[in-house]
Amino acid sequence: MTSLICYNWIDTNEQLAAVCEEAKKANAVALDTEFIRTRTYYPILGLIQLYDGKQVSLIDPTTISDFSPFVSLLADKSTIKVLHACSEDLEVFEHQFKQLPEPMLDTQVMAGFAGVGISMGFAKLVSHYLEVELDKGASRTDWLARPLTEQQLQYAAADVWYLLPIYEKLAEALAKGNWQNAVKEECEAISAKIQRVEDKTKAYKNIANAWRLNQQELAILQVLAKWRIDEAEKRDLALNFVVKEANLFQIAKIQPKHTSQLLEFMHPNEVRIHGKKILWLVEQGKTVQPELYPKLIKRLIDEKGYKYNMQLMLQKLAEIRPLDLAPELVASKRQLNQLFKWFIDGRSQEKMPELLMGWRKPFGEQLLSVLLQN
Repeated sequence: MTSLICYNWIDTNEQLAAVCEEAKKANAVALDTEFIRTRTYYPILGLIQLYDGKQVSLIDPTTISDFSPFVSLLADKSTIKVLHACSEDLEVFEHQFKQLPEPMLDTQVMAGFAGVGISMGFAKLVSHYLEVELDKGASRTDWLARPLTEQQLQYAAADVWYLLPIYEKLAEALAKGNWQNAVKEECEAISAKIQRVEDKTKAYKNIANAWRLNQQELAILQVLAKWRIDEAEKRDLALNFVVKEANLFQIAKIQPKHTSQLLEFMHPNEVRIHGKKILWLVEQGKTVQPELYPKLIKRLIDEKGYKYNMQLMLQKLAEIRPLDLAPELVASKRQLNQLFKWFIDGRSQEKMPELLMGWRKPFGEQLLSVLLQN
């Protein structure tokens, strides 16, 4: 970075209200957040960066008590909110303000459809479009500390100062092509995912090696995994700081009756805090009737015809994908897996795979035809 960025430090309710009122006059504003999430379940907001094309504002959430003007800006549909690789920022907004930015456009998504690159980092985009090399020296900052150094503040300001001109260049490039609606759909899908309430009773499926367990062991793992999320939310503690994931698998497998058995593979602090509760949960899992056991978890890779059909779908994808889009943008491996699983599980019309919805549907139908032919 060759020159210092001018910014305003915003740390009062009155300043925030004035900044947000001015930002609403812009067609688009750049947004970013800095937060800490080392031991907590929820992100702790340390700073909000806002650039309306005229002024960079660094907003201090540690001293501001009335965020209603900012929430109003997030909800203002006449002003586009521009972010980059926004999933974590959206989590912050959802947790802190119960309001996601709308409409929202993500420059990482835009860059993919503009042919610049998939999952491109912000620094690379800045280098590509603006020929500026960002100083990332402050990336490991404790954003809750005060005062922040000038280097840290410049780092934070750069994240929005350069974001807006990049957005304008990407928007111009996309306006010449056919993918503007696809970008809009992708960004809306990211927001929808953040707002989706996960079913805690299905959390056991995400535990590593759960597929190795039988149905009775899965019933115990189901109880343990749900409890761990409840405990993490209640204590605002990262999941693995409640009980490590690998330990949940081990508990479901051996079904301990005494805390001494837990001490063989768990940290003494985990056992001291949760040992008796874990033993109780194991007993609860044991009371589940066989007809209510979770189904065995079968890995896709073990399904009959998986590798063969995946290869056919990849060949078809290479044939049908638009030349101006990377194939993994049309259909990622995760989406191909999702389509295959949906196909073998009975093709439920209630929960359609991503490849059979929105802009991807015409491509997904051609990929589905490969499965129907085999």
